[in-house]
Amino acid sequence: MAELTGLLHDASAIEDQIRSDRRAIHSRPELMYEERHTAELVKKRLTALDIPFQSEIGETGVIGLIEGVRPGPTVLLRADMDALPIEEESEHSFRSQVPAKMHACGHDAHTAMLLGAAHLLGARRAQLAGTVKLMFQPAEEGGGGAVRMIEQGLLEEPRVDAAFMLHVAPWLDSGVVATRPGPIAAGADSWTLTVEGKGGHGMSPELTVDPVVVAAYIITALQTVVSRECSPHQSTVLTVGSIVAGSAHNIIPDRAIALGTIRAHDPALFQQMEARLVEIAEGVARSLRAEAKVDFLMRYPPVVNDPAMSEMAMRVAAAVAGPANALGAEVVNAGDDFAFVLERVPGALVTVGVRDPSWGETRGAHTPRFDMDETVLPLGTAVYAGLALEYLDPA
Repeated sequence: MAELTGLLHDASAIEDQIRSDRRAIHSRPELMYEERHTAELVKKRLTALDIPFQSEIGETGVIGLIEGVRPGPTVLLRADMDALPIEEESEHSFRSQVPAKMHACGHDAHTAMLLGAAHLLGARRAQLAGTVKLMFQPAEEGGGGAVRMIEQGLLEEPRVDAAFMLHVAPWLDSGVVATRPGPIAAGADSWTLTVEGKGGHGMSPELTVDPVVVAAYIITALQTVVSRECSPHQSTVLTVGSIVAGSAHNIIPDRAIALGTIRAHDPALFQQMEARLVEIAEGVARSLRAEAKVDFLMRYPPVVNDPAMSEMAMRVAAAVAGPANALGAEVVNAGDDFAFVLERVPGALVTVGVRDPSWGETRGAHTPRFDMDETVLPLGTAVYAGLALEYLDPA
């Protein structure tokens, strides 16, 4: 096993810089494919560390390269950079300065911690038998930024042999590091259901084909997919989050539109759920003299950890965080486009707890009140670096 005992100490020594970077990114959030200011900060830090990089990969992504003194394989470490369209409600001095935009999922911390890990790994080139590829990714929140970076050569030159990512976990207490073999995060999609009917005056419904009623029947029928077609032992979700139709109290519209998402951990079940969504929507609409169309706007496959890589990650977690804080992770219904990387190379998603037990509540991701215990930043930095060191210098 690589020498990992000094990583947390060295990460703590640069804690002020890691925190400063996180806060700078947090106060100026950028949505998918807008992350130019964040990318500039990344490039500035990599330049100061004498780490060569490529920029504008996948539009706003950055790839850094740390080469060891000895030849060997290549390991990829990933951090995402994009924020969410949410109005922040915290009272921090570094709260978002951009209206209706917020780092509500910890991507600011991921980027800051990976920059900290770059500092630690750059100082340990002599221990590396191979190369560390640093992936600073845009557009994880529904934009498929990982796919664009893959299409532009992320996993080549040098070819990536293993890949890891860290994600903050607001449901876990600070200091806990958790992962698991196999599925760890759900396949996730975003879909739009459009129901086309025939509008008219509300006083004469017999002359219309009411798309509001048809959409209501479709949505009701969709509730049977999980309850009656999926095993209760499989975690599956089908949610309708929005329905929009009409503009007046006495007019039947021509069209109704519903938005939703499917989540499942088994790839075959995920495909089955999507197929049933289309079949039910089209079938119910046809029976009621309307037409329905489903468009899938985003589709992330399930995140599946490689067993050997997750076992290695657990060893690193125990060495850095202590055996008592290295735990098996629960499967979550969140999605992540790191799944596209793990479809191509073995690796693992690792979670780091950021819930301060004194809060007495979970300040959850994708909410205006999301928060994290910043004392965890050195730990995440050390785990990032430890994963690369253990993979490239396991002896």
